[in-house]
Amino acid sequence: MKTVVKSLYRSESEYSDKEVTVSGWVRSIRISKNFGFIELNDGSFFKNLQIVIESDKLDNFAELSKLNVGSAVTATGILVLTPDAKQPFELKAVNVDVDGASTPDYPLQKKRHSFEYLRTIAHLRPRTNTFSAVFRIRSMVAYALHQFFQERGFVYVHTPIITGSDCEGAGEMFQVTTLDLNNLPKTEDGKVDYSKDFFGKQTNLTVSGQLNVETYCMALRNVYTFGPTFRAENSNTARHAAEFWMIEPEMAFADLQDDMELAEAMLKYIISYCLENAPEEMQFFNQFVDKGLLERLNNVVNSDFAQVTYSEAVRILEEDLKAGKVKFDYPVEWGCDLQTEHERYLTEQVFKRPLFVTDYPKEIKAFYMKLNDDDKTVAAMDLLVPGVGEIIGGSQREESYDVLVKRMKELGLDEKDYDFYLDLRRYGTNKHAGFGLGFERAVMYITGISNIRDVLPFPRTVGTAEF
Repeated sequence: MKTVVKSLYRSESEYSDKEVTVSGWVRSIRISKNFGFIELNDGSFFKNLQIVIESDKLDNFAELSKLNVGSAVTATGILVLTPDAKQPFELKAVNVDVDGASTPDYPLQKKRHSFEYLRTIAHLRPRTNTFSAVFRIRSMVAYALHQFFQERGFVYVHTPIITGSDCEGAGEMFQVTTLDLNNLPKTEDGKVDYSKDFFGKQTNLTVSGQLNVETYCMALRNVYTFGPTFRAENSNTARHAAEFWMIEPEMAFADLQDDMELAEAMLKYIISYCLENAPEEMQFFNQFVDKGLLERLNNVVNSDFAQVTYSEAVRILEEDLKAGKVKFDYPVEWGCDLQTEHERYLTEQVFKRPLFVTDYPKEIKAFYMKLNDDDKTVAAMDLLVPGVGEIIGGSQREESYDVLVKRMKELGLDEKDYDFYLDLRRYGTNKHAGFGLGFERAVMYITGISNIRDVLPFPRTVGTAEF
């Protein structure tokens, strides 16, 4: 039975002076005349295992001494504690089998590589320290999210990837079709005849599972969906990708305050989970990726989140701008969408902790958000955190059929596409609320990684669909 390196680090006394067998990949190799050291990483843990190979113990010492970085090996030996050395223990090998040799042109030699270069070899970059840590944390955050919601009785709903409606009303969607693009069927007025398409209508990849998951919220009370979403947004920034994952909970019989309480508890839970369960990775990120990371994350976990209305936030920004306390690249006025620089100033300089901004102008928010009594704002909330600005967006949903239809007409949305959604307001409507968390944004925040391309296994961005 093979032992994983993580077990050795977590229970070293249990394995001390015992024979163990490990398998993994050579991260580095140093050879002297009669002995050598192999640094082995088996993927289970951030740290490597040092394997000592000696010519008088191994018949294939000569073969092993010629191994290239990246080779796969299986080693059996005695685990010896080394309290006075740099590493806590080492494996004195009695047998080492080469599972698969690597060639000298292996791209990941023992030197620092830029993130830009590593994106060109996305199939190999998980073998580096940084990316093995990133993708273990990504897995851990996903697990923690499921655990958070399952512990609270939420039902996990799988919403469709292919959809006939645009949740955000933004129109930036990827089209799904089986029509022959070189010979498109046309209607009498010269438009594409989608009745001949696979689904008999125009369909797209989903931008959000929210509208679908809301239907289950009206039956199962508290639900969430967690899956891939797609935006055909021609945006080449460090924060945007064409394919990304969203976590979207919905609660029946709940208002905006309930929504904010859930968002705060969820963010604190996933951060705490990573701090407790991946201390080595988190220390690495704090040391080599983002020097203030642990301080910032602990601040989030230990703070009571602040709350301010959009109108009050704009007033604060305008007053500080007028007083010369701050300069912004983008103008601030009531009705504008707050930019990242505005959000970061509010959460980092004014409130100095995570901050919910509520009650945004209806013109800059989605059609399904509950209209407030002032007829100008909606019961929406964005959660702003130090370091990045907005990380979660949510709202109380509009429960009134008439108000929702009026809002859809104002935005030019076709009611027929949303019949199922309007039915929820016909049959037992109630106050309900939910939010969306961009999963990659959360991983970026927890790791300190600044580019979304570096937290996606195989990023899909404008002009890039490699691997």
